[in-house]
Formats: sequence, C-alpha cells, structure tokens
Amino acid sequence: TKIMKFIPITIFPEIFDGFCKYGVSGKAINSKIVEVLCQNLRDFSDDEQKTVDSRPYGGGPGMVLQAKPLKKAVESVAKKNVNKKINVIYFAPHGKQIDQQMIEAIVRDRTNVDTHCLICGRYEGVDERFIETYVDDVLSVGDLILSGGELAAMVFMDSIIRRLPGVLGNEDSALNDSFMKGMLQYPQYGRPEVVESLRVPEVLLNGDHGAISKWRRKKAIERTAKYRPDLLERCLRLGEVSLEEVRVVVEQNKK
Repeated sequence: TKIMKFIPITIFPEIFDGFCKYGVSGKAINSKIVEVLCQNLRDFSDDEQKTVDSRPYGGGPGMVLQAKPLKKAVESVAKKNVNKKINVIYFAPHGKQIDQQMIEAIVRDRTNVDTHCLICGRYEGVDERFIETYVDDVLSVGDLILSGGELAAMVFMDSIIRRLPGVLGNEDSALNDSFMKGMLQYPQYGRPEVVESLRVPEVLLNGDHGAISKWRRKKAIERTAKYRPDLLERCLRLGEVSLEEVRVVVEQNKK
C-alpha cells in the first residue's frame, strides 16, 4: 500500500510538531503508513525579510497571504512529487464542510490520490487569484473562525489517518464511531461498575450480545434525536433507521 502523504504549507510549521509525535498520527508516521512534510511558506519569499503577506487592495484591516510565495511552494511540492496526483486543499470558512462521508471517500480513493498539499491560511486569508489558479478543493471544519488553517489541517489529517488500515489497534473500533453509521455513537461506560452511586446499565453486564446491540442502537437513535435531529432526518431518508424505531424510542422516553 502506498504511503499517504500530507504536505502542510504554513508560516508556523512548529505547530505540527506535537501532532506528528503523539497519538494515532504519531503511530501512523512511525509505522510508515503516513508522511507529514511541513513546508515553511517563508522559505518561498523573494526578499531577505521573508515577507509573505501584504495589505489588501481596497483597504481594510489585516494582511493577506500573497499569491507568489504560495505558488512557488505548490510548484516545489509538485517537483518533489513527479508523477503523483496532488490534491491542493485550502481551508476557509466558505469551503465545503468536512464530514465523515467525505473522509471515507478520500480513504477509498487513496490509490488514485495519495498526496494532499494543505494550504494553511492566516490573517485575512490568501490572495483569491492563488485559490482560483492552484487550489483543487476549499474545505471548512464548520461555521466558526479559527486563527489559522493549521488546526483545520490537523482535523482533516487526523480524521483520515485513523481510517487507514493498520493505524488503529482494533480496526473495528472506528466502525462504531459517531457518523460511521449515520448517527451519533451510543454512550460508553468504563470501570468501575459504580461511580458516585451511578451504576452501569444492567444490560451491559449480562453478556447477552444481542440485547447489548439492541440497547446500543436504541441509545444511538436517542442521542442523535436529542443532539442532532438533522442527522436523524437524513438517516430516515436513506433508510438507515426506520420510522418505527424512532417512534418506539420517542414513546419510551415519554414514560
């Protein structure tokens, strides 16, 4: 299997140090399943001051990352990855929102596209001409503003890395995560059996896996209905959950 490669282009490459050393991402890098190769945008500046930003035309506060150093950075990535299809991604509020379906599609397509160049914006954003000319996808992590694209890039990478074969100790654990079956995940309980007079639900203690599976599905529907009714509506449309299942859960919660 080919190594999945991520190349963040950033003015703060040090931000990625912890991400590359610890947890699931650190394990994937150490196991040669993934490579994260940060590029400092300032290395592609034309002047001694390593300038990569300028005031925006038309006035207004803040600075804009310039098109030329970004272009040179992307061209440098292309030269080092000849004969590879590189997906250039820019993270911005106006982008398509990242969800689990998108992540699953990227993981499935890794034999065709295994190199992702991640443009991490700062300040007021990047010159629109660079986006129009060099960016393949504009993505967003949600309806909120971050100080830079580095955090969004890490969210994007982490969600992909944990779905790659050989990364998680138990491959099945990811299949039960929230969104993997359209709904939020059921509640989890660890040791001990009693915490501040609150007991683990009896059904989880009796070893009846059929009953446990039914309880978990019921709780997943319940949690999704409470916190993300929009997801439940989607599951109903796609037939991933039945109207009768939802009705039963709602009726039981009324009692």
